[in-house]
Amino acid sequence: MTDPAVDALRPGEVPAGLDLARLADHLAQHRPELTGPLRAELIAGGKSNLTYLLHAAGREVVLRRPPLGHVLATAHDMAREFRVISALAPTEVPVPRALLLCEDPDVIGAPFYLMERMPGEVFRTRAQTDPLGDERRRALAMAMMDTLAALHTVDPAEVGLGDFGRPEGYLARQVRRWAGQLDRSRSRDLPGIDELRDLLAAAAPEGANAGRIVHGDYRLDNLLASADPVAVHAVLDWEMATLGDPLADLGLLLTYWDVLGGSDTAAGNPVADGLGPRAGFPTGSELIDRYAGRSDVDVGPLHWHVALGCFKLAVICEGIHYRHTLGQTLGEGFDRIGEMVAPLVAHGLTAARER
Repeated sequence: MTDPAVDALRPGEVPAGLDLARLADHLAQHRPELTGPLRAELIAGGKSNLTYLLHAAGREVVLRRPPLGHVLATAHDMAREFRVISALAPTEVPVPRALLLCEDPDVIGAPFYLMERMPGEVFRTRAQTDPLGDERRRALAMAMMDTLAALHTVDPAEVGLGDFGRPEGYLARQVRRWAGQLDRSRSRDLPGIDELRDLLAAAAPEGANAGRIVHGDYRLDNLLASADPVAVHAVLDWEMATLGDPLADLGLLLTYWDVLGGSDTAAGNPVADGLGPRAGFPTGSELIDRYAGRSDVDVGPLHWHVALGCFKLAVICEGIHYRHTLGQTLGEGFDRIGEMVAPLVAHGLTAARER
């Protein structure tokens, strides 16, 4: 059966962003069990780093590389992704097995890494989640939160990630970081976004939970999961992982879940179509209750963290929109990403003003 998340190519066609001949030579040297003719397909759905399914020597493996063009500094660090999934392999957090890291951009045009292909499905659209029914949708959402709680209970030092980030001042630094990313992606007028940045900067909390491993973009469609039985097989897309405050993961998750997935514009939304209450899932508050019952993290008021999530996601969407205008995106759905920025800013302003 063809994976619906893989973009089909004509025979002999090579997806952009790969040099299969040079890649084959590199694999022959460093992963000889993958020696032989290579075939590759772009895995659809990702809106940032590019992910390909490689067919090599009768095996299927997955390759990750940065997007084409306009790469924002530190946002697409392949070595960080490779390091964190390698470190988490012996823990209860399900991750793909890391196979190979190549930091030499001369091989395929950018650094990349290989990982094993894991079972499961990426649940992204209503066409996928509607047939699950209420009971399995609920179980899937709770499994998502149990997995996040498991991640946040991992001791970074015990898995060799004690120096993976700077926990002190993480939240204030996040505001500055995403403000800088915005300045490098700004190509049009974005009413309210500078006010949101300033409100966040003026009220950044200290972060009592600082020092945990933070995924940075945790949501349902960054998981490989199954619905029968319900299980999470792998957490994907670790490009923004670091050490910081786990409430940032919760705030961003609620942004996807309640702000985008709970809005009247969720239907057909390229990011949140199959997420949140409007898709028949439990509410964000139910998710937080589940997480709090399985984590030792102090889950306090999350208004500021949701506002940060809105700002961060607005900046990410604006960067993708900018790359799309330059013709530097691969796959479908990018033409609507820019429409999401304004409602994210509006909700972020509302959340930032709450006390």
